[in-house]
Amino acid sequence: MLQISIIYSYFKLFIMVTIMDYALRTKSDGSVFFSLILQGGIQMVQSKQTERYYATLKKASITCTFDEATCKASIGEKFPGSIQKQSCAPYTFVVKETGEILELNYRWAYVPEGATIEEAIWEETPAEASLSKSAQQLFIHHSS
Repeated sequence: MLQISIIYSYFKLFIMVTIMDYALRTKSDGSVFFSLILQGGIQMVQSKQTERYYATLKKASITCTFDEATCKASIGEKFPGSIQKQSCAPYTFVVKETGEILELNYRWAYVPEGATIEEAIWEETPAEASLSKSAQQLFIHHSS
């Protein structure tokens, strides 16, 4: 009689973000720098008004030390991490499409793989934000 051994495998599934674009920013002292625009994966969100679900993508920006050529070449790159909602001091935001002015008390922040959202702290204003080492390790162990 032939005995077959079943080997259980555990896979680590990483949540990834993608560099979608870059932007030239200006500090309060007039110096300029680039930031990368990151996009997370599709999320299903329930509408507070209709209670129906819809698909959305969250974006966040992070500062970088890249020149413009490096920023441009980085578009499309993927790396582990996620975009998560983070509480902050209230600020006003203008919806480009409608001109509506909103007061918000959260930001969408990049959270690197391996830390928690609580470790991701905005240290400056939105245009000059820098994140501490952070993120939430998102993985699923799967056995078959």
